[in-house]
Amino acid sequence: MRKILTPARLRLAVQGAFTLFLAWTAFRFLAHVRWAMGQTEIWTAKPPAVEGFLPISALIAARRFFSTGSFDPVHPAGLTIFLALIAMSFLWRKGFCGQLCPVGLVSNLLERLGRRLGLTRQTSQRARRLMGVPKYLLLAGFGWVALSMSPAEAEAFLRAPFNMVADTRMLLFFEHPSVVTLAVLGVLAALSVVIPAFWCRVLCPYGALLGLASWLSPSAITRDADSCISCGRCARACPVGLPVDQTMRVTSPDCQGCAECVGACPVPGCLGLRVAGWRIPWWSIAAGCLGVLVLASLTADWLGYWQSPLPARMVRRMHMLLLGQPPDF
Repeated sequence: MRKILTPARLRLAVQGAFTLFLAWTAFRFLAHVRWAMGQTEIWTAKPPAVEGFLPISALIAARRFFSTGSFDPVHPAGLTIFLALIAMSFLWRKGFCGQLCPVGLVSNLLERLGRRLGLTRQTSQRARRLMGVPKYLLLAGFGWVALSMSPAEAEAFLRAPFNMVADTRMLLFFEHPSVVTLAVLGVLAALSVVIPAFWCRVLCPYGALLGLASWLSPSAITRDADSCISCGRCARACPVGLPVDQTMRVTSPDCQGCAECVGACPVPGCLGLRVAGWRIPWWSIAAGCLGVLVLASLTADWLGYWQSPLPARMVRRMHMLLLGQPPDF
């Protein structure tokens, strides 16, 4: 009997639902920006979730937070989401990458297209490790910049006018992409059809950071060597090409927690998820990731670290300056 709930279907459903939520967030943010730029007088509050797309600002805010104990004074939700994703990776490996990330959804769909067209190619294990070098170099660069800042310098960066409208600048960038930007996105998409999860495996510094956090995770996909029939289906199903069939416990920082290997295994119970030695359902990764994110947002909102504290007057002033226009009040 064909299973209704499989890792691949659940992953696609959760990624799709989360992407729809982000699309709604983008729509609300667009209305907020139109008001802030003086294009309409209908005020719309900025959705806090949009600050999750400011990882560099959040990294510097985290550096300041751990040095001074003070939370981000401009994008508090951004820091909350950043810390939540670190905690999520510790608990559920890179579950955000494999279950929630909207870029992961695009990558997932392109991988499916590549497999259907017969274009997908998996790399050798040595090549897989070499492919990951660029993202760790990028992470090291961003980390060096953040750690080299003094708390006062981090404070100045966070309160700088540029950072106050960083989310709006990001929106404007994607609203009017250049030919170069479209060409780069096209190349990345084409490479993702041939090499599954190309962006995630090669260039994403955020994923590299989450991977390092997942190294300490008590959860992992495990394999029962006694029941394994060495068919290799689990390794072929892995989006990042991990040798699942050759290890007892998948601890690689590249593991996205997608559980695709579990769904591909033909032997019931051979592959499964264990947390601190306890066997739990594979769908716990998706549920756990969503739970961490919801709990973090509710807690931050309760503590006053979710909504931006910037007064509406200052928000509009910063946006009018962004346009090179004098404030309208």
